Amino acid sequence: MKVWINGAFVNDTEATMSVFDAGIQHGVGLFETMIARNGRVFRAMDHMNRLADSCAALRLTEKLHVEPLVEALQLTLEANEQTEARMRITITGGDLNMLQQTGESGGDPTIIIQTQPPTKYPDGFYKNGTLVSLASGRVNPFAFTAGHKTLDYWGNLLNLQMSAMQQCGEALWLTPSAHVASGCVSNVFGVKNGTLFTPIAQGEEVAEDEPSAVLPGITRKVLIQIAGDLGVGTDKKQVAFDELLNADEVFLTNSSWGVLPVVGVRASVQTKEGASTQDQPVCDGVVGPLTKQLHVSYQDTVDRETKDSF
Repeated sequence: MKVWINGAFVNDTEATMSVFDAGIQHGVGLFETMIARNGRVFRAMDHMNRLADSCAALRLTEKLHVEPLVEALQLTLEANEQTEARMRITITGGDLNMLQQTGESGGDPTIIIQTQPPTKYPDGFYKNGTLVSLASGRVNPFAFTAGHKTLDYWGNLLNLQMSAMQQCGEALWLTPSAHVASGCVSNVFGVKNGTLFTPIAQGEEVAEDEPSAVLPGITRKVLIQIAGDLGVGTDKKQVAFDELLNADEVFLTNSSWGVLPVVGVRASVQTKEGASTQDQPVCDGVVGPLTKQLHVSYQDTVDRETKDSF
């Protein structure tokens, strides 16, 4: 496979970066994951705009130019002769050693684009839905990097591992006030009386809201648009955990799986006999009708937009 690094293609087995890079030394960096279909990256401009916004907000760099990055994504897809792929762009703070040599306070970031075959999920994944667990700890909405897709993913990955050990497909983060934030790698939606609701994302807060630690997901954005076209409204608000449990339907969204139905929440409980798990079903433990419709509509949207971009 060919990897794009700072404007040049190299074989993945020969790809290198400085050991003094800020991404390695301090975990300074951001990333985006995307899907490609029909030889085009889906919503590439949306992803790159979000990346540029985060770079500016977190003072990583203000030199990021969106259009050339969109072109670089397409070139990487073509260089690897792929029509369907899972793509990732990573941007770090760059080589810290170069800053010491030049005496400058800022330098060029390191930018890497890589592509892999798309993840194939079994039909049962969507037909039967998944259980979710609760992440250990709480997400911090007051952190400077909250709501941005940073390289600091250790806590997310650990909770995903623990979730998988409970035969769950995702783990949900709660805020210090016990409101639902998101999954470790996804946004969360509920359905109540035919209307969607989802936690407020970073940048959507109003004066009376506490800061949000929720990433404004691109797939989340697409689903809200699709729902609107179907005449279904979306309420962006603080979501209490009990409110999610009492929803008519629950589903998760991200670029890789699109719309993933949730059929229950599995929690660890401590009894006199020891640790055990307890399941709270959602929608009687089956995939709800609106979730099914949105899953189909999302896949149709990806297919249509990537074909129409030619």
